[in-house]
Amino acid sequence: MKERTTELVDGLRHSVPYINAHQGKTFVILLTGAVLKSHNYASIISDIGLLHSLGIKLVIVNGARNQIDESLKSHNIQPRYHKNTRITDAATLDIVKQVTGLLQLNITASLSMSLNNTPLQGAHINVVSGNFVIAQPLGVDDGVDYCHTGKIRRINNEAIDEQLNRGSIVLLGPVGVSVTGESFNLSSEDVAAEVAIRLKAEKLVSFCAEQGVLDENNHVITDLFPIDADNYVNNKEQSGKHLSSEARFLRAASKACRNGVRRSHLVSYLVDGSILQELFSRDGIGTQVSMEHSEQVRTATINDIGGILELIRPLEEQGILVKRSREQLEIEIDKFTIIERDNMTIGCAALYPYPEEKMGEMACVAIHPQYRNSSRGDLLLEKIAETAHNLGLEKIFVLTTRSIHWFREKGFNPAEVDDLPIKKKQLYNYQRNSKILMFDLV
Repeated sequence: MKERTTELVDGLRHSVPYINAHQGKTFVILLTGAVLKSHNYASIISDIGLLHSLGIKLVIVNGARNQIDESLKSHNIQPRYHKNTRITDAATLDIVKQVTGLLQLNITASLSMSLNNTPLQGAHINVVSGNFVIAQPLGVDDGVDYCHTGKIRRINNEAIDEQLNRGSIVLLGPVGVSVTGESFNLSSEDVAAEVAIRLKAEKLVSFCAEQGVLDENNHVITDLFPIDADNYVNNKEQSGKHLSSEARFLRAASKACRNGVRRSHLVSYLVDGSILQELFSRDGIGTQVSMEHSEQVRTATINDIGGILELIRPLEEQGILVKRSREQLEIEIDKFTIIERDNMTIGCAALYPYPEEKMGEMACVAIHPQYRNSSRGDLLLEKIAETAHNLGLEKIFVLTTRSIHWFREKGFNPAEVDDLPIKKKQLYNYQRNSKILMFDLV
């Protein structure tokens, strides 16, 4: 019980920065037809209720592709596509309107539930739907008439914002109306992306069967740039198969990120609490599309001193690192390189050059405990070596008492005190008896 309690406390503590960061922000969440059919749907709805209770402004866009296909099949109507886009004739449009209307009612009912002993107990969420999306016909392409398949003409973002500011959740479906009073079948991914862009949303979120986008070894790709997402979609299109839900979302996420949406997330609808784990933990569990990597390796500034101190203090107390005062750090801050992840310093190293001997010392190397079994040390070494090379140095050396084997594995060789630069040799602490290792840059 004590271990479980500790896990709960640690989880709450680590989530607080994200709760503060997300409060008052607008998230657009796409619930595909597959999500609505999932056994985990009720939990996802509960998690959405939790997001709302934390002060996050929510727009939900629901898809219906699976349900529309099932209904068409039951009516003996063969679905037709052109360039991965459904052709919506009159009979298909009737099915689309019936299916999407029923789904919206069901989603509203799910979000309105506030029974005792349920996660939504006492939530009293107001769900608002309306003609927020104005559509127009997609038209004819290569001689193929898309009929009642449409595209977005405009979005009444002022009206949506008004509802969000009142504390309501806005629910949008994949059907839009035109200025002539017609209805058009829309891509739910397009609706979600366009709404996120117009609202200047902080995040666009969707779900797929996998944990996210997988590489060739079935490992989750945690970060993608828009160009990576585009390449993924292009490769799928060239295969000639229908685009998967994740490919369609990645195309929308790429567009959203290029137009101001800070981050888009893709997580599994099969994993309980996946949206919470993605949004309220430093590493998340899915795939994120953004214009910048969630992790940066950069030169430290005066504002990073607090993060560096928090990282190195435990190692100083264990005698692994030589103690540095805040004042010393302030003087030497330009010597430091840090790895930053979501505004937290998870790694640091310093380079002290000795230009007369064309040597530099790599010192104060520290990695956050949660990331030590990773390649962050390699990243720091690579950056320090690059900086040293740019300064015209030919060798870097380290003085270490605990990480000898790691540096040996990276190509450092044993050296003697006499091999050190003169100034460093004079300061060598024989009582500490650090091992000296050197690395040739040339």
